[in-house]
Amino acid sequence: MTDNLTNGSLKTSVENKIATIEFGHPSGNSFPASLLKQLSEEINNLGNNKDIALILLKSSGTGAFCAGASFDELLEISNLEEGNSFFSGFANLINAMRKCPKLIIGRIHGKTVGGGVGIAAACDYALATSHAAIKLSELAIGIGPFVIEPAVSRKIGKTAMTEMTLEAHEWKKAGWAKDKGLYADVFETVEDLDIAITTLCTKLSSYNPEALCQMKKVFWEGTEHWQTLLYERAAISGQLVLSDFTIKALQAFKK
Repeated sequence: MTDNLTNGSLKTSVENKIATIEFGHPSGNSFPASLLKQLSEEINNLGNNKDIALILLKSSGTGAFCAGASFDELLEISNLEEGNSFFSGFANLINAMRKCPKLIIGRIHGKTVGGGVGIAAACDYALATSHAAIKLSELAIGIGPFVIEPAVSRKIGKTAMTEMTLEAHEWKKAGWAKDKGLYADVFETVEDLDIAITTLCTKLSSYNPEALCQMKKVFWEGTEHWQTLLYERAAISGQLVLSDFTIKALQAFKK
């Protein structure tokens, strides 16, 4: 477990073969590079744990589910190598979720932006509250949702992905996300969400683990090229984040 104001927090608990990973950060549960790395490693470790049947991914607090990349760290990127390395953190995480032999259930309790939408999309099954609106704001700050695009498009399709990307200042309601396939269901309250998640996870954890593993492989068929594609996309973002446009946009946002 790690927990501090700079790097955020990550903690895992296990009960009845269900591993619950909870990440958090004071800035809207955003992701600095170190937290991305820790979450990727934790998913890899749990995937290899024979005593784990299922992974539940959630975030801390009652506000945003995930505000995406850490703006503080984006502003600190000073060269292509640093930019590529930072965005490769999201590539590592999505690939870890994709290749993990355990099903990953997402608990999306609040608003989700940018990379957070990619994380929700990379879950095998996501349940949300009606407060879990989504937005891809990357174009507004001079970059684009390049790394997460394959995961998001896989869930909601290219047309909806295009709509979200070009409407970079617009929130899409949780109901819209459900209709497009990002969320399997949406609940009015967190209490109702947690009841549904507990019921679902209890059922899934009782199923044949080998059947679940083999089905996950089927779910993700045709994504093997992501092992290369996502890092090519990270390089694009890593270059764009150095542009004058993006630097000024990030500074204006912070102010």
